[in-house]
Amino acid sequence: MYHACMSVTQALGYGPEERVVVVHVDDIGMSEAANDGALQALEGAATCGSVMVPCPAFEAAAELAGAQPDLDLGVHLTLNAEYETYRWDPVIGPGNSLCAPYGGMWRSTDETVENASVEDVERELRAQIDHALEAGIDVTHLDSHMGTVAHPKFIDVYVKLGREYRLPLMLPRIDPNLRKVLSENAKRFIDLVGAAEADGLPIFDQFNADSLAFEPGTGLEHNRARIAGLASGISYLMVHCAQGGDQLSSITHDWRQRDEERRIYSDGSMAMAFEAENIQTIGMRPLRELMWKRL
Repeated sequence: MYHACMSVTQALGYGPEERVVVVHVDDIGMSEAANDGALQALEGAATCGSVMVPCPAFEAAAELAGAQPDLDLGVHLTLNAEYETYRWDPVIGPGNSLCAPYGGMWRSTDETVENASVEDVERELRAQIDHALEAGIDVTHLDSHMGTVAHPKFIDVYVKLGREYRLPLMLPRIDPNLRKVLSENAKRFIDLVGAAEADGLPIFDQFNADSLAFEPGTGLEHNRARIAGLASGISYLMVHCAQGGDQLSSITHDWRQRDEERRIYSDGSMAMAFEAENIQTIGMRPLRELMWKRL
């Protein structure tokens, strides 16, 4: 039986020194290129991913999930449309504080934090989760696009929805980098994570978001270094896999990196790297099952 004083890795049946990692594909549903690349990665070394419900290719992603119910998919809670010309609106529609005057959602986290009300954020996030469930997706978890939902202004809503929908969150323990980012909000974050863990929400020991931070052609070396640096316990490794081509290159400047991550996570390269490092990979569905045993 899983309980709060037991580590997540212990509850999953792993030893205290083992390294266990969730290999997570972000941005599914953003575009057809993202859907294609994610599916290839999920047939390879990636273990799970999450869908962006407000985005243009969400319905196609839901169809993929319906055709392959074993896919481990969560909701990539989205409060931003970061691209200048490739835009999307909130699920709850226009005329609210989530909408920018230049059309669609705000481009940056800072703009959303400055302008969006907590009430509108909660309405939108609920609508995204509900729409994913209504589309037939077996939602396994919740996480945050661009980290906006995890900002101190909105994080209480994030944790509240995890508890209410009985879904695990991408919620890590604080580390020196996160402490620096949070600054005066660090203690509040530590207290919030502690309370969530006591309530039965699985907490990640490490979170690595250093995806796409490489020069084209060096993706395998970069990702090998990322996993070599993982400590014992359970970690969350974020990746962005998308199919290169005209669509992706017209949307984002880092399209080469996204295509390269697609390739190395689908062609066996990263599968061999995990094996060489003796790292165990899992999805989010087992964490949901742990949480259900607790709540």
